[in-house]
Amino acid sequence: MYGRDLTSILDLSADELAEVLNVALAIKRDGAGNRLPGRTLALLFEKPSLRTRVSFDVGMARLGGRALYIGAHEVRVGEREPVKDAARVLSRMVDAIAARTFAHTTVEELARWADVPVINALSDVEHPCQALADLLTLRERFGDLRGLRLSYFGEGNNVATSLAYASVLAGIELTCASPEGFELPRDVLERASALAGSGSVRVTHDPVAAAAGANALYTDVWASMGQEHELAARLEPFGPFQLNEALLEAAPAEAIVLHDLPAHRGEEITDAAIESDRSAVFDQAENRVYAQQAVLTLLLEPPSAHLPAAHLPAAR
Repeated sequence: MYGRDLTSILDLSADELAEVLNVALAIKRDGAGNRLPGRTLALLFEKPSLRTRVSFDVGMARLGGRALYIGAHEVRVGEREPVKDAARVLSRMVDAIAARTFAHTTVEELARWADVPVINALSDVEHPCQALADLLTLRERFGDLRGLRLSYFGEGNNVATSLAYASVLAGIELTCASPEGFELPRDVLERASALAGSGSVRVTHDPVAAAAGANALYTDVWASMGQEHELAARLEPFGPFQLNEALLEAAPAEAIVLHDLPAHRGEEITDAAIESDRSAVFDQAENRVYAQQAVLTLLLEPPSAHLPAAHLPAAR
């Protein structure tokens, strides 16, 4: 991965995805060390954030580097100056760019013009950093990801898209339970099925059937940032897909609860579900740090300096 971009999970092969998870587990177990001294990561954010900003900032600090936050009001990329100009200027001053944008085309254009790695820290199409932390959490809880059954409830949005690609690459059986008209896009399903991985993705409109046999139940907000005006119209069709006690009852006793946060308690998930002893939601949030440290290490550290294979947890 050295010197490349992570604009999408599609930028990774199955082996590279496994390597990210191995390095993340090693960092979490042994500490990050001073692996990126003097390196600077630009956080170019059009959207506010808690987990994404703090995890990148803390992650870089623990690696011996630093993160520089550039908020939407400071630059207004694409308005105050063209994306390609911002990409070329930042390339001469920082070692990598993490972009949290509305339009995915902004991330793609940054990557096209930048001479340093560009990481998608969220766009309207994908959220690859979240998917990596999700798989890291599942790997910790269950060990082998191959054959694991993950069920996602809600809109086939950016989070679901990244989960679909990552699941196929990792060997996970992903079921996306969505109201009619809110499923994963057909082109996402086609790309996922074409990936060289042993996992699978299927779509259903039956949330109870999706919960049955699942190792993990995952949900996200019913209206993403920028779609809040659609929430009132979504409450009725999305109601049966709420991650609640009834849905947990339909799942095996060992099934865990996942949510990428922030959660709108009482909408897509109940307070009881997120606070239950089956919840791994806050482990999932913490794992954003380690997953992103792994990505940063693999993108910025010369391959000869990567963690030796003997020091990595064995892929199970």
